[in-house]
Amino acid sequence: MRYYIIAGEKSGDIYGSRLAQALQQIDPKAVCRGWGGNQMQQAGIELVVHYRELAVMGLRFLGIFRKLYTYLKYCQKDIAAFNPDAVILIDYSGFNLRIAKFAKKKHIKTFYYISPKLWAWNASRIHTIKAYVDRIFSIFPFEKKFYEQYDYQAVTYVGNPLLEEIESYKKDPYFIANNHLDKRPIIALLPGSRIQEISSLLPIMLTLAPSLPGYQFIVAAISELPPHLYLPVEHIPNVRIVYDRMHDVLAHAHLAIVTSGTATLETAYLNVPQVVIYKTDRFTYHIAKWLVKLRYISLVNILAEKEVIRELIQDKLTPITLLHAVNELINAPDCREKQLASYESIRNLLGKDKASTNVAYQIVESLTTQ
Repeated sequence: MRYYIIAGEKSGDIYGSRLAQALQQIDPKAVCRGWGGNQMQQAGIELVVHYRELAVMGLRFLGIFRKLYTYLKYCQKDIAAFNPDAVILIDYSGFNLRIAKFAKKKHIKTFYYISPKLWAWNASRIHTIKAYVDRIFSIFPFEKKFYEQYDYQAVTYVGNPLLEEIESYKKDPYFIANNHLDKRPIIALLPGSRIQEISSLLPIMLTLAPSLPGYQFIVAAISELPPHLYLPVEHIPNVRIVYDRMHDVLAHAHLAIVTSGTATLETAYLNVPQVVIYKTDRFTYHIAKWLVKLRYISLVNILAEKEVIRELIQDKLTPITLLHAVNELINAPDCREKQLASYESIRNLLGKDKASTNVAYQIVESLTTQ
């Protein structure tokens, strides 16, 4: 069968690659095409557009609406020409929900993996989901109940795909030597996967380095993004850049500073204490604050339903507040232990199911029994 998979950012590229591998194991005749990144391409997906072309954040989207509209039309045309048995959408809701509408009109089965976070904001999109998406594969247990309250029953919790990533990870015993690191404890800096995030947050992260000379800092960088994003690291003596090795960076870290997103949960899976940060332009922030219904921004705190990790958001994020939060993790053992204990509870909540395999089986079964 023919599968068209669309992911709009780094994490979606990882999930899409594992899903493609699972589909190919279950369906030996699988032909996969789509939008994503290097990992999806390496997994055998014929890549149409790389996600770096789609890397926008917040209401800055409005500034390049014409560009994304052009991509949307191109994607629709490409889907029609490929004529897939299924369109599989991975997160990236602003783009993907429009594709879902197009696919429905073309009578193509449409599946959503990594559900849009309607439980956080813009719940009105549930009507679009109900109209155009045949089934959602959820990665958080609470999402099924959320959708059911809107009378949408086609939701299956499949497990969290981060578990597959962590289980397949093998700690590199030569990581310290190969990256010319010394014996000082490591603070991991995870500035995100989007251009605007890195531009805004990396300079703030780097203000820690002069204040903590007893530590060495590693920026978990992404080689697929423009190298100029990491130029602020130059000439800071106790900071290094390591590309495309986020799990190795975290596995060797004493603590981490993490941009809000999927990486907060990955950090928890690897049992690393963390501070979560986020900052965007003031207009976008005020719109988001008006729309978002959640008390917390990080997935760890959302799942725990309490403040497990410190969140420094918008005006609360300054070099001084960040240093204070880091010193708390360094100097207060109880704070670290509290985080680690909560991590264990979250891992138990998410279970041990292999999400990619579950999704692949259900998609193939749905297509072969229709």
